[in-house]
Amino acid sequence: MSIRTKLLLSYAAMLIIPLVLLLTTALLLVVVFRGDLRNVAHLYETEVEGFEKGDFQRLVHQTILRNPDLLQDRRYLDELSAEMKDQDTFLVVRLGGETAYASEGIRSRGDVVAALPAYRHNDYQNSAYAKPFGNELYSIYQYDLLSADRKPVSLFVLTRMDPLVHLARQSFPILFASSLVILILTHALLTYFMSKHIIRPLRELRRAAVEIKEGNLARSVQVQGKDEIGQLGMAFEEMRMKLQHSLEVQTQYEVNRKELVANISHDLKTPITAIRGYVDGILEGVADSPEKSEAYIRTIAAKAAQMDHMIDELFLYSKLDLNRLPFHFEPVPVQAFLADWAEELAFELEKQQVRLEQQLSLGDDVVASVDRDSFRRVLTNVIQNSLKYMDKPDKRIRLVASAGEGELLLTIADNGPGIDEEALPHIFDRFYRAEQSRNADTGGSGLGLAIAKQIMEGHGGDIRADSTVGEGTRITLILPIHQEGTTPN
Repeated sequence: MSIRTKLLLSYAAMLIIPLVLLLTTALLLVVVFRGDLRNVAHLYETEVEGFEKGDFQRLVHQTILRNPDLLQDRRYLDELSAEMKDQDTFLVVRLGGETAYASEGIRSRGDVVAALPAYRHNDYQNSAYAKPFGNELYSIYQYDLLSADRKPVSLFVLTRMDPLVHLARQSFPILFASSLVILILTHALLTYFMSKHIIRPLRELRRAAVEIKEGNLARSVQVQGKDEIGQLGMAFEEMRMKLQHSLEVQTQYEVNRKELVANISHDLKTPITAIRGYVDGILEGVADSPEKSEAYIRTIAAKAAQMDHMIDELFLYSKLDLNRLPFHFEPVPVQAFLADWAEELAFELEKQQVRLEQQLSLGDDVVASVDRDSFRRVLTNVIQNSLKYMDKPDKRIRLVASAGEGELLLTIADNGPGIDEEALPHIFDRFYRAEQSRNADTGGSGLGLAIAKQIMEGHGGDIRADSTVGEGTRITLILPIHQEGTTPN
């Protein structure tokens, strides 16, 4: 049985059971207070408590019509009034437009007597009607006739009623019908409300589950609210987003794997092809002199060393990517470390006719927690990347180091050709080269800056680049500064 059917049945029970109990209670009350279920049919007739319609008709037909002069007999009227007094019923006789008699209980209510209707015609008899006078309610019977001397006579029988009882009797059908309508409307509104807040969200969750089963993770789960179903919808949406992210990551991994295989194949094939060419030249006698043979062999050795370096770089990057390369952090005075490294670098750059400019404005108290060998590799990779593409006669590299709020900023700038704006965001990707025409002949593996980025992130830092075409490139290393004896998080 569906939830919708269960809800409909439960609300139907909420409607039917109270109605059945209400009717049963009403019938039991009738039996208790009226004595017989047959009296139910008389509950809503026009007669009221006290002097009822049958009593009035007997009074008229058995007494007044036989002897109309009794309406002018004061002693008879007093006796009749005394009998009716216990029923809170009173007599008023009007003769020729004047009040000839009024019972003692109604005599003081001149407003009631004066408001009684006028004479209609002979043998006129009305049905009882209720009329309020101030805070009191009266049931009024009227009978009009002619006296023996042909004067108009009106007999009024007034019964004082309980307003609440009268109102209850008159209003009960309306109240019952209204209650029934309210119950039905409440049932309908509750059904609509529950359908909107339960059935529809469940249908949306079912739709989302089918979409996920079919592999469509792009469509979000449209379930809102702070109740349990809303929380379920939020959890479902979080699951969908994580599945989508996982699928995207898996897809990206697959793309990266294919690109990696293609790049490795391309970058290894170039030196292998060169080696085969030189080997074939030796075997075929192209190197016909000891000098040529030695040159060929040296070239083969250089290409083999290049391949070995590329494989080492790839292995290092793989370990960094899998977080399998441990870092041995130690507190290092940055000023002294950079000064020693810059001194060695200046000596090497001088051999390549590259001028080194440095501005290391750090104090001796600036300490960073680094792995010395790994951080040196970062610096070396950045410098080598700059040297590969320098195209100006006056080659310069500038080092600028400064300490900010808890960070060390080290900028390595060159005056090379610069990098296009479109290529700049990708230079830290593995095997990426800003110009595809620059192949492995430039001496790089395409992994240098990617390795530098992995190492900097492992140190809790970052590496950024900005460049101006024709002027050069600036690589900025950002490293947290730690108190001596601490390690990065």
